[in-house]
Amino acid sequence: MGRARRTSVTVAVLAVALGAYGTADAADRVPGILTTDPVPAEAQPFPDVEVPGGELTAPVPPGPDESAPAPTAAALERLTTALEEDHRRTGSFGLVVADGITGEVLVDHDGGTPRLPASSLKVLTAAAALDALGPGRTLTTSVVRAAPDRVVLVGGGDILLAAGEGDPSAVLGHAGLADLAAATAEALTEEGVTTVELAVDDTLFTGPAHHADWDDVDRTFVMPIQPLAVEAGREGRAYAADPALDAGQAFAAALADHGVQVAGSVGRAAANADAEPLAQVESAPVSAVVRHMLKASDNSVAEALARLVALERGQEPDFPGGTSAVRKQLADLGVDVSRVTMADSSGLSTGSTVPPSVLVDVLRLASEPSSTTLHGLVAALPVGGLDGTLSDRLTGDAAGRVRAKTGTLLRAVSLTGSVVTEDGRPLLFSLLTSDLEVGTAHQARLAVDSWASAVAACGCS
Repeated sequence: MGRARRTSVTVAVLAVALGAYGTADAADRVPGILTTDPVPAEAQPFPDVEVPGGELTAPVPPGPDESAPAPTAAALERLTTALEEDHRRTGSFGLVVADGITGEVLVDHDGGTPRLPASSLKVLTAAAALDALGPGRTLTTSVVRAAPDRVVLVGGGDILLAAGEGDPSAVLGHAGLADLAAATAEALTEEGVTTVELAVDDTLFTGPAHHADWDDVDRTFVMPIQPLAVEAGREGRAYAADPALDAGQAFAAALADHGVQVAGSVGRAAANADAEPLAQVESAPVSAVVRHMLKASDNSVAEALARLVALERGQEPDFPGGTSAVRKQLADLGVDVSRVTMADSSGLSTGSTVPPSVLVDVLRLASEPSSTTLHGLVAALPVGGLDGTLSDRLTGDAAGRVRAKTGTLLRAVSLTGSVVTEDGRPLLFSLLTSDLEVGTAHQARLAVDSWASAVAACGCS
């Protein structure tokens, strides 16, 4: 009896346990085949999809409206006459306006005469850099080993480095010295090296760091031209006296943050060509660097790009080599540069002269479908009322309709770019005013902006 009773109790306990597990299974709280969920609907077959035949191609974005009427030459001449009579503008000016679709010149007011271009000169530097280097090229900042406990930071032309971590979404600070230090420290510490000597190699560029034409005022708008710098050498509202060495010191601090101490002070030394590479970081693409240069009118970047063009062409990477390389690169593109004089590549020097017609020729070339390397040029120009050096100019009805490179010196004001008329017709233009009376540059700029706004508002076909 005792054994039979124990058996019945065991069966009862098992029955209760199985019942409890079945309840938990049905509630999907434990594994099992039972469930209280509703029966799923019967699977439906995939719908028939008809795939279009032929090769798949990306959609082509709409271009300019070729049916939009172009303004008449007579109407544009009236606006030119108004600029001639504008009392705010002293001196003289040269102006060329061309149809952005056909390339036909609609206005030529002394457009073949070379004039002081100011920062409109950067249009030439930008075109040469895009074509010589390629829009997708990046600039490498590297660290190499000169000896078991000695490393060299090698400048590769990127003067927009961040002292800290890089920002992949940015151009200024795209590559960061902290990232470079982290990778360098990792390579060193794996070998048990925790203390090194550090030198900077800034020998990529040659010649004086400042142009002989630049006076003390000019030097407040440009850094000493070197192939290595943090944020274009800016220190607040001024520029560092030695941007490359400052970058080396920032890199030393970043190395220390990652466990590698720098013994002594940061020096200078040229790295051997066969030195062991330890780490490197890359700049934003050249197309983005050019865009930054044009939007911000960054003189330092313009001069660095010209030297990189010189290196690409096998010329000396100094001021004369950079300007010569820019001119030759443009000549190779078919631009007539016989009347172009470039003292520097940024437009700070008063020794440069360019005919407005040449600037328009470059814009026209950049707008041609076959000029693939230059397609980003016009789009990279500041936009009136929106960004760059035009963010607070050409506002109101003209906002967003003028893209142009600005230029301002003591006796010259320029504007070079594109404008879309009220009728929707794109035009290309270059307006260079020169020989201004001292102290009238601001007034001349107002007159230039009035002309550009009038063209944008022109429904004068």
